[in-house]
Amino acid sequence: MKDFAAIDFETANGERSSVCSVGLVIVRNGEICDSFYSLIKPEPNYYTWFCQRVHGLGHEDTDSAPIFPEVWKQIEPKIEGLTLVAHNSPFDEGCLKAVFQTYCMTYPDYEFKCTCQAARKFFGYKLPNHQLHTVSEACGYILENHHHALADAEACAAIAMKIL
Repeated sequence: MKDFAAIDFETANGERSSVCSVGLVIVRNGEICDSFYSLIKPEPNYYTWFCQRVHGLGHEDTDSAPIFPEVWKQIEPKIEGLTLVAHNSPFDEGCLKAVFQTYCMTYPDYEFKCTCQAARKFFGYKLPNHQLHTVSEACGYILENHHHALADAEACAAIAMKIL
């Protein structure tokens, strides 16, 4: 794949609609040409201890952040016509569908590809696991800020450029 958008969401709690940040990396002709990051006021707007421990975000970060439809207005033109790529895409696709439903937005049936699934096929048992940081390192990309949505999207893009 030479043209795609790598996307990653972080959530505030166990609800898929509770996206609190998004990272996006646009790849065209096999080169990163754009990126985008935003905090998002989650819906429902509460944080679980576990999620905060994973990504470090909380109310102090997102209470004044824009809601999802405002953020998506910025993302939508960037990804028009592109396949979306995510590491463990069922999670990110599920988040996107859930937040679209929460805000009564029409979901345009984005095509998703999964770098985790692709890594299982590509690397097989050569890796100890197929987690984002492990696979990205095997592809020559060192993920330094795991669970920051933009850093994770950058790692996902690096994987996709290598094995998709």
